[in-house]
Amino acid sequence: MVAQAGLFLLQALTGFLTFALLLRFYMQAFRVSFNNQVGTFVVDLTNWLVKPLRKALPGLFGLDLASLLPAYLLQLILTVAATSVQGSMEAWPAASLLPLLLWSALLATLRFSIYLLIGALLVQAVLSWVSPYSPLSQPVAQLTRPFLRPIQRVVPTVGAIDLSPLIAIVLAQLLLMFL
Repeated sequence: MVAQAGLFLLQALTGFLTFALLLRFYMQAFRVSFNNQVGTFVVDLTNWLVKPLRKALPGLFGLDLASLLPAYLLQLILTVAATSVQGSMEAWPAASLLPLLLWSALLATLRFSIYLLIGALLVQAVLSWVSPYSPLSQPVAQLTRPFLRPIQRVVPTVGAIDLSPLIAIVLAQLLLMFL
């Protein structure tokens, strides 16, 4: 019971920090401005971890590995903790356990990335209906644009309604089924 409660708290903390780190990574990768409430929050929340790592871990092809690596390592820590609480570490030989844990953490990081995309698409859809000129709408649109553009080229608007966020969410959920 205590182990389950501890695991729950670890999941909540690592999940929140993983989302923040991945949001920082994608905001930098897609050249989204950090001069807004979300950007400032993400930078303030993650600077203690990202700034020291930047000295030792340079970017690669313009990607901020100092934001991506801690997100992955957090998922690895959570995977190891969950596996040890469930008692399934003893069932695997040590030689095959490490690659399995590394792979599971990678899949968990990818799942978090997809959840982040779905969340951004939902926020964008709601903002487009409720408050299209909100200060948050521009950064969210910049974050989702690389995913929506290919769909918008194929699927036309129907009655002045853009269906590309809905299609992107369905495709993202379909991808989650395979991860």
